[in-house]
Amino acid sequence: MLLIARKALASVHNKAIRLTTREVHCLRSILVSPPLVSLDLPENWIPYSDPPSPVSFETEQKTVVIDGKVIAEDIRTKIISEVWKMKNDVGQVPGLAVVLVGQQRDSQTYVRNKIKACEETGIKSILAELPEDCTEGQIINVLKKFNEDTSIHGVLVQLPLPQHLDEAKILHMVRLEKDVDGFHPLNMGNLAMRGREPLFVSCTPKGCVELLIRSGVELARKNAVVIGRSNIVGLPMSLLLQRYDATVSTIHAFTKDPEHITKEADIVIAAAGIPNLVRGSWLKPGAVVIDVGTFPVEDSSCEHGYRLVGDVCFEEALGVASAITPVPGGVGPMTIAMLLCNTLAAAKRISL
Repeated sequence: MLLIARKALASVHNKAIRLTTREVHCLRSILVSPPLVSLDLPENWIPYSDPPSPVSFETEQKTVVIDGKVIAEDIRTKIISEVWKMKNDVGQVPGLAVVLVGQQRDSQTYVRNKIKACEETGIKSILAELPEDCTEGQIINVLKKFNEDTSIHGVLVQLPLPQHLDEAKILHMVRLEKDVDGFHPLNMGNLAMRGREPLFVSCTPKGCVELLIRSGVELARKNAVVIGRSNIVGLPMSLLLQRYDATVSTIHAFTKDPEHITKEADIVIAAAGIPNLVRGSWLKPGAVVIDVGTFPVEDSSCEHGYRLVGDVCFEEALGVASAITPVPGGVGPMTIAMLLCNTLAAAKRISL
């Protein structure tokens, strides 16, 4: 009797597994809610065409500029020490493999900075460059090679990828224990669940939290607003702040009255990718602002013919925010520092 019951349960379990792997349209005759992916509309932000009137306060807030370069340099110094210690103890150094597809200038710059940071900290690095029109199969073959290479402890695919490629499928091919970018669904899922510890947290959100903590900003019981909900920054940033017991609101392109919601925040993380989206009028006096955005603006007075601006209008935030990260020199160096940390942690996990 017990054997029959087990077989029946196994049969139901197998059917349930098969059901979850079928196309969602099989259930459309039962459910009225649509497939979630059909709700993923483009994030088409519409920035204000005219700047708002200057905001005046009875007393101007003294704004501290959080120097991400200095904090990142302190972290990298400690990484160098750990890398040398590992080399002396086990005769091996951490290894990072980067896959770059196409010739997008921003991606090339980011990759170049990552490779340079590896060289400066003693971490081995390998760069695999593929043409814009490469196939998913070609990328997957490269990833399989890096997955099996025992001298490589971290593997990342530089995003964004060309539109003809399935980004989710490619990222899922990176072995979990080498997913130093923290984009694997299991890493993201464990970040979302209380009581779970992801192997890796996405580098930019991790760097933002490190900046906040090192700047003496308390996260628990604070109202935090994350502007943007990308899989790379916005989503993991919101999840990470919740793990630190902040009360988190997410602003996206379909949010009604984002200025009002943002103005209630003690902590603002701007990661929409829209230059100068967040004006001084959006900020509560004394708020702490972390600006993730990086956008080149033509400027003939600058050496390279352009200057970088963020999602936050820096000049308007000064005198309103209690602290803010600059662009450049804020979040960017910390993102790379966290990538180095994750790669070191992956190597240590294997060598222990």
